[in-house]
Amino acid sequence: MAFESLGKLLVLIGVIFVAIGSLFFLFGRVPWIGRLPGDIIIKREGLTFYFPVVTMILLSIILTIIFNLIGRK
Repeated sequence: MAFESLGKLLVLIGVIFVAIGSLFFLFGRVPWIGRLPGDIIIKREGLTFYFPVVTMILLSIILTIIFNLIGRK
C-alpha cells in the first residue's frame, strides 16, 4: 500500500470519527447503546461493574460491514 492511499484512508477514518462524535455531542447520549439485553451490569455497595458484551458485538459487526464496503475497489 502506497503512503498516499494510507494517508487518504487515515483522513477518511478521522472524518468518520469526527462526524460520529459531532452527532453524539449534538444529540446527546444514544439511549439504546449500552442498554441492550445481554450487557452485563453488576451493582453492589460501592461498586458498579459494567461490561457491554452485546453492544460490543453489534458495534463490531457494523464496523466490519462499513470497512468492508469502504475497502472494496
